[in-house]
Amino acid sequence: MRILVVEDEAKVSAFIRQALEEEGHAVDVAADGDSGLRFAFATEYDLLILDWLLPGHDGLEVCRAVRAAGWPVPILMLTARDAVADRIAGLDTGADDYLTKPFALGELLARVRALLRRGGAGQAPELRVGDLVLDPATRLVHRGTRPILLSAKEYALLEYLMRRSGETVSRSRIMEHVWDFDFDSGTNVVDVYIYYLRSKIERGKESKLIHTVRGVGYSLAAHEH
Repeated sequence: MRILVVEDEAKVSAFIRQALEEEGHAVDVAADGDSGLRFAFATEYDLLILDWLLPGHDGLEVCRAVRAAGWPVPILMLTARDAVADRIAGLDTGADDYLTKPFALGELLARVRALLRRGGAGQAPELRVGDLVLDPATRLVHRGTRPILLSAKEYALLEYLMRRSGETVSRSRIMEHVWDFDFDSGTNVVDVYIYYLRSKIERGKESKLIHTVRGVGYSLAAHEH
C-alpha cells in the first residue's frame, strides 16, 4: 500500500520508512505540516502517519483538513503527548489510532496492519476474489487450498489489485502505489510482475483472475469484463 509519513525528526522518519518498505509498502515522507498537506491532497494514499508536533501546520491541523475534505483514509497519530486529554483530542479530530513516542517498531507495524485491514467503512478483514484469499493480518495468500508464496513486491501488487477488485487500474497508478516513483513509459516492471503473479496464482487453473485491459492496464476479477 502507499503510505504518507509526516514526521519532522529525520531519524524517526527514516526508521519508519525503512521498516514500512521492508513490509512491501511504498512510502512518501514529508518533514512539515505544509508539505504533508500538499502530499495528501496530491496523491491517493492508503494510510497517513502523522506526528502531532510539526513545523507549520501541526498534525491535528493536517488531520482536520483531510477529514474536512471527506477522505476516509486511515490516520495514525504519533506524539510524545501521553495525557488522556491529548489522546482524546487526536481521536476527536479524526485520527483512527494513536501511538505514543517512544514506541516499539513491532507495535507500529501491528497498528499499521490493523488500520490497513480495516480500510474504509465496511472493509472485510480478508480480501477475496473468487477462490483467491489474501489475509492482510498474516500476509498469507491461498487459492483454494493451495498456499501461494510471494515476494514482498508481488504481495504488495496483489493486495493493491485485490483492494480494487473489478476496477481497471492503469500501469501509472500501479507504479505510484507499489513502486513509489513516477511512471516511466519506458519501463515494463509492472508487466513483469504481473507475469510473476499470473505464474503463481493461475498455475493449473482454468479460471483466470488477472485480466489485461488493452491500452489501459489490468483488472483483477473472478470474471473477465
